[in-house]
Amino acid sequence: MRIISYNVNGIRSAMKKGFTDWLQTNPADIICLQETKANKEDVDVKAIEDLGYQTFWFSAQKKGYSGVAILTKIKPTNVEYGHQLEQSDFEGRVIRADFGDTTLINAYYPSGTSGDERQTYKYKWLDEFFDYLQDLRKTRPKLIVVGDYNIAHKEIDIHDPKGNKKSSGFLPEERAWMDKFLSHDWIDSFRELNPDAIGGYSWWSQRFPSVRLQNKGWRIDYICITKPLKAKLADAKIYPDVKHSDHCPIYAEIN
Repeated sequence: MRIISYNVNGIRSAMKKGFTDWLQTNPADIICLQETKANKEDVDVKAIEDLGYQTFWFSAQKKGYSGVAILTKIKPTNVEYGHQLEQSDFEGRVIRADFGDTTLINAYYPSGTSGDERQTYKYKWLDEFFDYLQDLRKTRPKLIVVGDYNIAHKEIDIHDPKGNKKSSGFLPEERAWMDKFLSHDWIDSFRELNPDAIGGYSWWSQRFPSVRLQNKGWRIDYICITKPLKAKLADAKIYPDVKHSDHCPIYAEIN
């Protein structure tokens, strides 16, 4: 099972920048998108499906905002839209696909960069999502949670930890949530296989074009797995040279 997680920052914009051409290279069996910013009927889905992907979309009720999707060449045995939390589902943040006894969750975690109100909601969402996952594990122990977590966990995951210590996405409370999450037998696939890799970032600010060229980024996108899948983790990579978005794709292979 080759999996990619990719915040495309608008699927229609990404397709204009060559996203479909990139899909033709067969980068993965399952591609999880975040921040699609579109309803399925507004996207040239046929161009994707012609490449062998089934597509499943969960969009925000607000047009041009948030949204997640799963493109897969492996037929899922079950798909669930949302996770029964009203505000999160209104914003189109979570979609689930089961592949036999393995469950994949594609999630777009909230950002707190727009102000205190959204930062407060981010903390609420994180706690609710953690509880949702813990409950799901009781019946589905083989879990994969991919997506834009909007959190850089450790200093190694951000180009300027000192300068960003008060920035949303690197706040002590957010990093503590990641500590708690991973302490409950979750495994960060990239860091598991690349423990000392520096500069493995997945997002770069668009405010300054030179930032990406200089690799002044953050690693805020993750593919995390539960302990029962640890022995099956074969590979984990980041693809900074794929450029349809301010994020880049991240990859994991699970046998």
